[in-house]
Order: sequence, then structure tokens, then C-alpha cells
Amino acid sequence: MTPAAAKESGLRRSMAWIHTWLGLLAGWILFAMFLTGTASYFRPEITRWMQPEIALSRVSPEHAAQTAIAHMQAAFPRDEQWTIYLPDERTTATRIFTRARDNPDPKAPRPPRTPEIRLDPATGATLNARETRGGEHFYRFHFQLQIPHPWGRWLAGLCAMFMLTAIVSGVITHKRIFVDFFTLRWKKGQRSWLDAHNVSAVLALPFHAMITYTGLITLVLMYMPWPIAANYKPPSAFAADAYGREDETEASGRPAPLTDIGPLARAAAAEWHGGRPGRIVVRNPNDAAATVAIIRDGADTLNARGQSITYSGVDGHRLSASPAPGPAITTAGVMLGLHMGWFAGPVLRWCYFLLGLTGAAMVATGLMLWTAKRGKPGAMPFFGYRLVQRLNIGAIACLPAGMAAFLLANRLIPATLPGRADLEVSTMFWMWFGLAAASLLRPVRRAWIETLAIAAAICAAVPLVNALTTGRGLIHSIMVGDGLFIAVDLVMLCAAALLGFAAWHAARKPLPASRTRRVSGPKAAAPREMVDAA
Repeated sequence: MTPAAAKESGLRRSMAWIHTWLGLLAGWILFAMFLTGTASYFRPEITRWMQPEIALSRVSPEHAAQTAIAHMQAAFPRDEQWTIYLPDERTTATRIFTRARDNPDPKAPRPPRTPEIRLDPATGATLNARETRGGEHFYRFHFQLQIPHPWGRWLAGLCAMFMLTAIVSGVITHKRIFVDFFTLRWKKGQRSWLDAHNVSAVLALPFHAMITYTGLITLVLMYMPWPIAANYKPPSAFAADAYGREDETEASGRPAPLTDIGPLARAAAAEWHGGRPGRIVVRNPNDAAATVAIIRDGADTLNARGQSITYSGVDGHRLSASPAPGPAITTAGVMLGLHMGWFAGPVLRWCYFLLGLTGAAMVATGLMLWTAKRGKPGAMPFFGYRLVQRLNIGAIACLPAGMAAFLLANRLIPATLPGRADLEVSTMFWMWFGLAAASLLRPVRRAWIETLAIAAAICAAVPLVNALTTGRGLIHSIMVGDGLFIAVDLVMLCAAALLGFAAWHAARKPLPASRTRRVSGPKAAAPREMVDAA
């Protein structure tokens, strides 16, 4: 072997070691992040499905803003700030957060935080629907992992760093990665898992690299705050330079009626050449110092960081606008837009969804490949091997059961029960961790069969229970053209079929593990490198 060949072989083996162990250590969390993140591409639709009492109202942003302001004038006219999230074609409600004024007495406690207000955008009436976190739960779990701030985000970021490193090292390791993409051998034990891992990885390799890198960039200021801390005193001044946010003005104490919000929304849309207002922030309403900031909807362009225009809340004249973003801010906004997929239409959104599922499959097959490579017939399994086997069951088989149980709980928990949103979330974790704990009492093969079968049954139960509790079952939805309920039912039935097939396949008599014959010579080098990369 020439020195150059020996150096290349050493590099590939080093990259294989990095690929294997970084992928293993973060694999179970990455699988959960991929699966819940993929579901989050339909976050508004999941929320709509989980509140079947609400019908989708299509109104203009100006009309929704006016009805929201009218409601807030009647309910919270003296609050310090209203933040109004306007609905779009995918959402059913106007969402409002209000902040009360602090007590002038410095010793007095701060006023309690007002819960989110959800209004009918057409009428401004409070929506009466079952309490739920909806798709927001999957979205938040995707990058916070149900761990208190900021530790969940730190852990998710660390796993994303492992993922990015595993992607790069995997590309370096697999010399024939694109050739092997066209090879998928069934019933070959370890070799089949390797082929499945290669196919799921290469099929969406650019997407996997993009989604991992952009996910890191979205929270980069939390991971690397030192440049801002070193150049801005205080660091909050960075926002004013980057986004044009002005210091919050204090109330003057002189009453003044709030101007009509509709013309301001139309003026902002005209200045953005048809851009859609997505959020309105009213500060010091009904005061002579009132301001109205209108922020552009991030779904309008690839850049998810929308521009803003600030108007006087008394006479409506234009006060300021966010500065033209520089290259760095534009790049950060585009990275955020690529990761979130807000700009995507229905077809591209489904592409995001399917590519996200290939990411979950890539991680799952990699974890299975690790055990397939080290499972030697007749040998006593070591502790690490047994641990990975059980963690694989807990993540790959039990998490889908927990996610389906979350949807099922939405239909089974009484709609008027207080605190039902937290109960839905708890149901997901009780099912996930409870099923994983129960699997420890069964042999590994039986645990795979039973947990996959239970997950399939729960997924299949979702359309059935939905039909029995809402009257919006699959047949009725097809008859009336209810695309949302048709899509959810079909996705759950497909998930049930896939999990059921996996349970059936696991129940079959396993084939003997394939043995890799060690031979010397250049012809055996490429396959050996691929197996070592597992």
C-alpha cells in the first residue's frame, strides 16, 4: 500500500469512528427531534384538527386587525402593550398577548401574565373551543425537548452539532456512497441495515445537511453570544442596530383615542408591494404616546425575518421603518426561513415532510445497524449492546405510540375539562416512557413485536375515534371535501400500516447474521470500509 493510500485509509477509519460514536450518542434524541420537527411543518393544521369546533374563517388581515382591536378596547383598554398575531390561510384564530402596566409602587408584585387570547377573526368574539397546545407542542419539543429553558435548547443544539459532524464524516467514510444508493438488499441482516441507512441518508443528503446547519444557525446567538457582548453595551442595543427596534416609549399620561388600524395595515401592505401584515404591536394604547408597529408576515418571502413599520397610534402618520437588512441579517433570516419552511406552499411543504421522515429513517437505521453489526450469534451480549437495544426500542417504537396517543387524548379527554392541554401532553409522555419501561420486562424480540404492534393500533385508533367523537370521519370528510381531516386520517392509517408491517416482519423468524469474510487486496477495500463505518 502506498503512503497516500495508507493515509487515505487512516482518514476514512478515523471518520468512521467519529461517525459511529457521535451518531450513536445523539441518535435517540435526534430521532425524536426529526420526528417531532417533521410534524411541525403542519403545526397550524394539527392545531386546527385538535380544535374541530372551529371553522376556518377567511378574512383580510385588515378586518382581523380591526376586530382584534375592538375586542382589546373593550377588554383591556388600559394595558401597556397588545401583541396581535393575525391569521392567515392556514390558521383559524387571531392570537393576542397583552401586557399589563406595572404597579407604580416598586414594592408591589408584578401583575400576573394574562393567558393567550384567541378570537374569531371575522367577529372578534372569543373562540370557544377545547383547550389544547396542538401542533405547538411538537414544535416546542423539537428544539426544547420538554426541558426547562435554556437547557433543552442547549442539548438540542449539541445534538445538532453531533448530527452535522456525523453527516460530514459519513460522506468522507463511505467511498461508494452514491453507488450504494442504488443498492438495497433484503433479508441480508447487517448488510440490509447498511443499505437502508445509505439509501435514506443519500436520498435527502442536501436536505439533511441544510436542515441541520440552519437549525444551528437559528440559535447561534445563544450558543455564541460573545461577539455581541464584546461589541454592544448593553447587548440589547444590538437589536436596534440590526432590526431597527427603538427603545420602548413611556406613556405620556394624556388620554388620546387610538386611530383606526385598518388604513395602517393597508398602507404597510402597499409599502411592501403587496406583502402581508403578520403581527401588530400596539404600545400605550389610548395614550398620546401610542405607537403601532406592523410586522410583515415571515411566510411572504424566503427571509423569515419580516420588515416592520411604526406609525403614530394617535394620527396614524409614519414614524419609522426597520432599516434595510445587511448581508448578515439577510443571511440569518434566509437560514431561518429555510429551516422553518414558512414560505413553502402545500406541495413543497409535503416535500419537507417526506424528506424529514427520511431523516428519521436515516437515524433509526443507523441505530439498528450498530446493534446488527455487534450482535454475534452465540456470544454473550455486553452491557452497552443490551442498553442500545433497549434504547432503540424506546425511541423508534415507543415515540410514535406517544405521539399518536397525544392526538387520541385530544378526542377522549372531555372538551370542557380544565387543564386538558397539559393532560394531552402528559398522555404522550406516559405512553412513550410507560411503553418503553414495560418493554424492559420482555425479551428483546418480543418487545419489538409488541411495542410496534401497540403503536400501530394507537395510530389506527385515531381516525376511528375521531369519526366517533366529532362526526368528521374519513367518509364524511371525503364527501364534503374536508382536506385537513382527510389528510390526518390518511397519514395516521399509513403510519399504522408501516408500524404494523414492521411488527409483522419482526415476528418472523430472524435470519442468521451475515458474516463478512476478511480478504486482503484492493477489491475488498471498499466493502470493508462501508461495514466499518456502521
